[in-house]
Amino acid sequence: MDLSVTLILIIITVGTSIYAWKNEGVMHAWIFQPYAVQRDNSWYRFVTSGFIHADLTHLFFNMFTFFFFGGAVEQTLSVIFGPVTGILLYLLIYIGGIIVSDISTYFKHRNNPTYRALGASGGVAAVVFSSILFYPTNDICLYGLLCIPGFILGVLYVMYSYYSGRRMEGNINHDAHLYGAVYGFVLSIALVPQALPNFFSEISNWSLF
Repeated sequence: MDLSVTLILIIITVGTSIYAWKNEGVMHAWIFQPYAVQRDNSWYRFVTSGFIHADLTHLFFNMFTFFFFGGAVEQTLSVIFGPVTGILLYLLIYIGGIIVSDISTYFKHRNNPTYRALGASGGVAAVVFSSILFYPTNDICLYGLLCIPGFILGVLYVMYSYYSGRRMEGNINHDAHLYGAVYGFVLSIALVPQALPNFFSEISNWSLF
């Protein structure tokens, strides 16, 4: 059985996260620390921080979400653009989401030596919102209990991330979630312009009952 790019990325992320947990030096070198990026020009942290996680729960939820949405986006782009170009564009969404989602965080915290962030949430959000663009009325089930159409959950997610980011609630980088989501949605429109009218068409034909 051929491994999908999504599964390969999950395997790599699980492996690098476990490796970083056991090697403090790697965790310190790879984590996203805006102050260190500015001081040392360690721009690679924009990418490496997306392949390490704080703990098993953080890793599980990111990779669990990525697994269920990534496959659909990977397959959709491969069908539209062909296997090679489709995969490259898929990587642009995921890896690009990891990078772009941290840009605002960099400018906000570049003079704060104590701030650190890690995890693939920005890339995962980009992929989730790419999937919402392509399949807006497909249900997204939260914890297997509450199922909501993607376009509705997307609106709620953006609102929650925006207001939580303004309030700086908890130890979560809500800005990364927000900008990753916006990046994935907008880039997918740029790549597949016909997806936008289809998005609105599906929503207009959707009914609760």
